[in-house]
Amino acid sequence: MKIILLVGLGSFIGGIGRYLVSLPFENKLMFTFPFATLIVNIVGCFLMGLVYALAIKGITSAEWRIFFATGILGGFTTFSAFSLETVTMFKDGHVANAILYVAASIILGIAAVFAGMSLIKF
Repeated sequence: MKIILLVGLGSFIGGIGRYLVSLPFENKLMFTFPFATLIVNIVGCFLMGLVYALAIKGITSAEWRIFFATGILGGFTTFSAFSLETVTMFKDGHVANAILYVAASIILGIAAVFAGMSLIKF
């Protein structure tokens, strides 16, 4: 139960953070270029790298890692988890799997958005 609360609280904080980052960009170039999403994704990836490195060195507890990585960064952006998983596969020598994961995530993700939108006849 403690872990679920840590993830929930972290997600709450991350979601608010994502919203606050998007505020300055609201109604400004929103459909020209998604600056807020780009910023959130890059910042989230940087922070995921820090959390991962701290966890590998044993500097942080499992609870802290779950709160920050799964909770806060999960609420802020899932792109950071995607990026960490990809880097880990490359680092572990699973290059083909990493390339397949990136290609499948992007292609199937975009296709899924189109499929969902088509159900509403956009």
